[in-house]
Amino acid sequence: MLILQQLSYMHPNRELLFDDLNWVVNNHEKIALIGNNGVGKSTLFRIITGALQPSGGQCIVDTEPYYIPQIFGQYNQLTVAEALGIDRKLRALSEILSGNVDEDNFTQLNDDWTIEDRCREALTYWKLEDINPEQLMESLSGGQKIKVFLAGITIHQPELVLLDEPSNHLDYESRQLLYDFIKSSTLTMIVISHDRTLLNLLDTTAVLTAASIRVYGGNYDFYAAQKQIENNALHQDIQSKEKALRKAKEKERETLERQQKLDARGKGKQEKSGVARIMLNTMRNKAENSTSKLKSIHAEKIGGIAKELQDLRTTLPDIDKMKIGFGTPGLHKGKLQFKTEGLNHRYDQKWLWKQNIKFEIVSGDRVVIKGANGSGKTTLINCILGNIQPEKGMIQRTEGKLIYIDQDYSLIDNTITVYEQAQEFNTAALPEHEIKMRLNRFLFTREDWQKSCKSLSGGERMRLLLCGLTIGNQSPDCIILDEPTNNLDIQNIEILMASITEYQGTLIVVSHDMYFLKQINVDKTIDL
Repeated sequence: MLILQQLSYMHPNRELLFDDLNWVVNNHEKIALIGNNGVGKSTLFRIITGALQPSGGQCIVDTEPYYIPQIFGQYNQLTVAEALGIDRKLRALSEILSGNVDEDNFTQLNDDWTIEDRCREALTYWKLEDINPEQLMESLSGGQKIKVFLAGITIHQPELVLLDEPSNHLDYESRQLLYDFIKSSTLTMIVISHDRTLLNLLDTTAVLTAASIRVYGGNYDFYAAQKQIENNALHQDIQSKEKALRKAKEKERETLERQQKLDARGKGKQEKSGVARIMLNTMRNKAENSTSKLKSIHAEKIGGIAKELQDLRTTLPDIDKMKIGFGTPGLHKGKLQFKTEGLNHRYDQKWLWKQNIKFEIVSGDRVVIKGANGSGKTTLINCILGNIQPEKGMIQRTEGKLIYIDQDYSLIDNTITVYEQAQEFNTAALPEHEIKMRLNRFLFTREDWQKSCKSLSGGERMRLLLCGLTIGNQSPDCIILDEPTNNLDIQNIEILMASITEYQGTLIVVSHDMYFLKQINVDKTIDL
């Protein structure tokens, strides 16, 4: 089905992305392709489809892959039928059924007499009954665009399907449709995703790095368990090296102290015995050379162990290198923070919610706002923030420090550097060395401090924002997260989950990621 042999790819600027990849994908396998952001997963998909040529090696595919990309803006000026590549067939079928039996129509249709029926059935499955094939893609929401391309799988009936973040922008109901489709399908699938529920539906996990594709024979949970075993062994190796380093330093100290005592004793005896000064100088030089040689031997041994320890520490997962610490919020736990009564809002003279909204949120609650795409989740957030004054009902807010974090982490200022952004959060007047220490805790090393925030990835923006929340003189009383995992890879989602789990204030979340919601201990739901 698919064979990669010593595959490599180099960017036009000569930067090597990955090298010497070898991989075999067999018929009917369902594979999760994972790896950190920027490692080249989407690039590999484009090589498999033939859209990019590798810099070296071979990519052998015995069928035409059906590829669903992550970004759909490039299709905005096309109709749904054009985006799916079925516009000519549908037009030819329509012409033939209208009595136009021109030979070109039959050539275009290529005996695909069920194309219209398959198109209707596929759009119906994905709850797109109201979508016309002649409708422009730009008129659709992000979730609808994804579902159009998912419908294309049934329409085209390919043997190999490549899915790049297919659950992004899908609401809860649409995700369930996707999960059911993947479970029932017998197609060969390779899926890039950070959706743990989706990843656990796949039989095999392949991990892409710059140097290899390592395959684990199980779903994501199986892979995670194996990685935990490997990480436990790594931590034991690190502890062993740390112990060896302490022993080596202790040995060096003991040896040098013993040598110094011997040298002092020998010097005393020589002076008492009346040895000539020139001879004393010679003996002293020999003793100093001997001590210097001992120091050199021990320094070499200690340096070797320290280098091995440093190499081991660099292979730790990022989350194990981090030190996360939020302060205590100002509001005491259990204090009424938000209360609504009969809340509703209108757009184009139409009430947004069928039933008026009523809820209470007290300090320390962990709340998810759930609803289909277009159900008004963002509007409700803006009512809570005070950005929108609802047309009906009331909302009561208790004064406190509130942080709103959207999926693009827009609180980060693209016009300044990483260090300058950290200083923007420094309301506690922490000294420079403390700010840099906090940055280090969130994996921003000296090389990153002068980097422009504009160049940061989604995961880096998230980490810098979390770092800023630990720099301020008071932890926020409430954090509102709007689809926070959409632009993060799995590793950074785990960092976010660890941070939010430790946070003691009120949490309000909009997310369709059920695994994420479970891990951060959501205990209340507002259904729209």
